[in-house]
Order: sequence, then C-alpha cells, then structure tokens
Amino acid sequence: MNKVLKFFDIKICSSFFRFSLKTFSFLASNAYFVSAFSNDLTTKYNLREPASIMAADLHTVHWVLMGICLIIFVVVFGFMFYSIYAHRKSKGAKPADFHESTAIEIAWTAIPLLIVIGIGVYATPIVMAQKDTTNADITIKVTGYQWKWGYQYLRGEGEGIKFYQTLITPYEQRINKSPKTNDYLVEVDNALVVPIDKKIRMVITANDVIHAWSLPAVGVKQDAIPGFVRDSWFKANKLGTFTGQCSELCGKDHAFMPITLKVVSAEEYSEWVSDQTQAKVSSVNEDKVLTTEVLNVASTSVEQEGGK
Repeated sequence: MNKVLKFFDIKICSSFFRFSLKTFSFLASNAYFVSAFSNDLTTKYNLREPASIMAADLHTVHWVLMGICLIIFVVVFGFMFYSIYAHRKSKGAKPADFHESTAIEIAWTAIPLLIVIGIGVYATPIVMAQKDTTNADITIKVTGYQWKWGYQYLRGEGEGIKFYQTLITPYEQRINKSPKTNDYLVEVDNALVVPIDKKIRMVITANDVIHAWSLPAVGVKQDAIPGFVRDSWFKANKLGTFTGQCSELCGKDHAFMPITLKVVSAEEYSEWVSDQTQAKVSSVNEDKVLTTEVLNVASTSVEQEGGK
C-alpha cells in the first residue's frame, strides 16, 4: 500500500502538470494551427447550425458530453502515458508487487457511477421534451415511400393541403455527365413550408419499408415504420431553407430521398396556404370531365326551368 501511495505522490503530479502545461503552451503559441482547427471544428466537423430551441439544446448536450469525455480521456491516458514514460525499465524502475487495493477499486467504481448519474440527470429532461407533442399549432402527417415523402396538413392553418416531395436533381448529374450544383441531391419539387415560431407536430409513418425522417437543423430524427405512427415536433426560430435526408437504409434509391424544409414568416405562410388552396380548387375544376350523359341532364334541367 505504501508503494501505491508513493506512486501518487506530489512529485509525480507536479511533473504531470508541467508536462500538460508545456503541451498547452505549444498549441496556444501556434496561432495558425489553433485558428485553422477551430474553423474546421465549427464548420466542417461540427453539427449543423441549430434552427430551433430543441436543436440548440441537443447541441448543448452534445458538447457537454464531449467535454466530459475529453476530460476523462486526457486525465486517464495522460496519466497512463506519463506513468509508462516515468517508470520505464530502461530508467531502472521496478514493478510493484501488490495486486489489489480496496480504496482504489471503490474509487474507480464510484466515480464513473456518479458521472453517469450526473449525465442522466442533466440530459433526461431534454430528451423527454422531444416527446411533448401537446399544444401543437400545426399537425402534419409524414409518410415515407420508396423513394419520396408524402405530406398532409391535418390540423391548423393549411389543413387539407397535401403533396409529395421528390428529388429533382437531373440524372446527368448523378452519373457525372454534367456539373453538380450546390443543391446536388437536395433539390426537391415541393418544399415543406411552416411558419416561424409555431409548434409543428409531425405524425410520421411509412407506406412500404422502414424510413427515417431526419432534419438535423430542427433537432428531429424519427423512424417511419409501416403500420405504426410515431410523432415528434419542432419549433423553428430561424427563417430559411433547411435540408435533411432519409436516415434509414430503404432500398436502391435511399440516397435520393432528401427532405427540404422552408421556414417563413406568418404572413408568407398565409399567402402560401392561400396559393395552395387556390391551386387545389383549380386542379379539381380542370379534372372534371363532362360526359354526354351529364350534358344531356344539364340541358334537360335548363329546358324545364325555362318552361316554367
């Protein structure tokens, strides 16, 4: 036991501290390295910029957990590598002959347990909030198909509107016969339109195989399962167009099943609803086919009215 205590003495701890300080000083002095890495960290290697409170909360959880993991990694591996270096055989170090320590075993069991409990207490309310779909302003049904999305506005402003969302990226781009645009594989014919600062409930299912409706910017990823109805929600707090993707392997065209969400102001949303409603009425009128029998009945009715 004395050898264990000697191993953890102040001299070793201070040496490890000096080693860590020198490493940090080297990185801090290399401004170009830090700047370049930070830029990539916040753009190329980071989560997408959140466009809802839920997504922002998930980002916070992610970075808190990453911070905890980083601290554990640095402490454990830093101490391990320092011990390997400081007590190497070539320096004349001899291995200790003890094989157990009740105090250390209790410590390495209790500390991880407390960390896990702390993470659970912190993250659980945020995760549970994802399932609170009550008091939604608008309810939209999402149906996954091979290989497109179907949307139907069930409640709220826009009730009755329905359409499909399909990839429109030219086939020539997919086979490298023409230059790819910035919207490659995320171009769709009909974007899902919602108003800003309104709670949107998504009722999600599938028609054929399992899909997953995933839109990282608003913090939603929900499996779409045939025969089951799952729900989620979001409340966008930024205007703009946000893209996602089916996140469940669903067949040969799984990669060609994008999701596009357009968040607009309340006024623009009302205008969009009005346009969609008028287009629906016009489409219904255009689809009417007047047969000879229908025309004869109408003509007879007019003649009878005239005879009176």
